Amino acid sequence: MRHALIAIALGILAFGTGCQRKPSDVVDPAKLKVFEPLPEVVAASYGTPSEELIALGRMLYYDPRLSKSQQISCNTCHDLNKYGVDNEPTSEGHKGQKGDRNSPTVYNAAAQFAQFWDGRAPDVEEQAKGPVMNPVEMAMPSDKLVIAVLKSIPEYVDAFRRAFPKDKDPVNLDNMARAIGAFERRLLTPARWDKFLKGDAQALTSAEKAGLNVFLEAGCQTCHLGALLGGTMFQKLGLMKPYPDQSDPGRYRVTKNEADRMVFKVPMLRNVEKTAPYFHNGKVATLEQAVQEMADYQLGKTLSRKETEAIITFLKSLTGEIPFDYIKQPELPKSTARTPKPDLSD
Repeated sequence: MRHALIAIALGILAFGTGCQRKPSDVVDPAKLKVFEPLPEVVAASYGTPSEELIALGRMLYYDPRLSKSQQISCNTCHDLNKYGVDNEPTSEGHKGQKGDRNSPTVYNAAAQFAQFWDGRAPDVEEQAKGPVMNPVEMAMPSDKLVIAVLKSIPEYVDAFRRAFPKDKDPVNLDNMARAIGAFERRLLTPARWDKFLKGDAQALTSAEKAGLNVFLEAGCQTCHLGALLGGTMFQKLGLMKPYPDQSDPGRYRVTKNEADRMVFKVPMLRNVEKTAPYFHNGKVATLEQAVQEMADYQLGKTLSRKETEAIITFLKSLTGEIPFDYIKQPELPKSTARTPKPDLSD
């Protein structure tokens, strides 16, 4: 009887102690309302892409003949087997030229409110034209050469006709970009985080939920929200104090509005552990440094090492599944005698 009373007393004591201390891995559901699960497909303004359109886009995404040297494809800088990046500070383009901004991941990118670091393209269809015609990247000198390449390959002409059956002359730059965009709209990587948002409390570990709480308490969700935890707004880099590297004025290049100086699109955090290096210039090598700098320059807070590690633990739960079947590289149509040759000139 005495032992039973002691056991009851210890149980009451333990229960009372537990009630006084809120576990670090208990997440307030109200704080999750700023997030959304990843959609199954990102809708296009023109409706649901056909399978013929997606198949064409898949071929074009992998085809280096859309570049002047015929050595660079979309996949060169946005490697689909490497979470949609090349893990370089800035990517290598035509004749080894380097761009001045980091190549962000193409996975989940279609769900963003705008494309490019400065938001100059409204959607992935418009974005797809940029690198092809950029003299530093794929360096095609004109849309006429792009069309000449595609029209010289009978299999591509047939594929464009199937994808755009209502067009009299379907092989053009806009349709090329629409096809690539259609393919990219299904480049989605659902993660355990999505299961958690849908009500599966066990989808995240206790350490990940504790890290989520640190993320929320720090205020990271002020900018990193929505389905992508980012990609929903522009924000000034150096909101609380000037960012040291002012060499790239950001959105100011597009608008010439002084208020947009050092303003960039807020990057999404999906797959962030796999997409180093970080920031628009690719000069931040580690996720630890990225988290600490964002807290410092954007939130005016100094995170402890423990807090930083906790946030990183949470961020790793955002790493999703690569759709390997969907991204499998197709056999590309063969060139013909009429296909323009590679051009390695400047």
